[in-house]
Amino acid sequence: MPQTVKKTMMRRITLVLALVIGAFTLYFAVPGQSAKHIIPTANASDSFTGTQQGCLAVFDERMRALHSKDTHDLCELTKGKVVMVVNTASQCGYTGQFEGLEALYQQYKDQDFVILGFPSDSFKQEHSDEEKTADVCFVNFGVTFPMMATTPVLGSDASAVFKSLSAGAQASPQWNFHKYVVSADGQKISSFASKVEPLDAQITNTIDNYLKQN
Repeated sequence: MPQTVKKTMMRRITLVLALVIGAFTLYFAVPGQSAKHIIPTANASDSFTGTQQGCLAVFDERMRALHSKDTHDLCELTKGKVVMVVNTASQCGYTGQFEGLEALYQQYKDQDFVILGFPSDSFKQEHSDEEKTADVCFVNFGVTFPMMATTPVLGSDASAVFKSLSAGAQASPQWNFHKYVVSADGQKISSFASKVEPLDAQITNTIDNYLKQN
């Protein structure tokens, strides 16, 4: 084989290997896959105590519903339930997870479990028009769990819910479709990075365990 052909083939092989290694590095970097299960930290514990209304303090508020003038009473929605909170985006590579989230909701909704969806443009992948966001959620994916109006989930502008969850779980969303699961008594929080699919055993096992403790 001529030397020039050998060099060309080696360059191509090296390039392919670099691309494969780079892809694996990107896949296992941000957002990661590992789950984090903790007891709320001391500086966030007040948010995860019960209120006179019967819900956890973190959920003791009303929020406007997606593309609507109506509001969701988070206290009523979450009272006595295991709660999943997820920040969503309708122009993201993970947008297809809406299908899994809806399937998860249908699987557990009659077992004191609820999902709260928070569309967010914090990662610049949400429509500026809530009508388009609503179409993706409700029309394209048939979402039936409560969806809030578009809201920030990072930094000082983040909604109070996400500030409390980030502090309590010691983990802020690194990307869209980060998932928190909170036990009904607020004593445990599990945090799942974006790559963990809604029906992954890590999540369903956590929900099952929290429901048993309920």
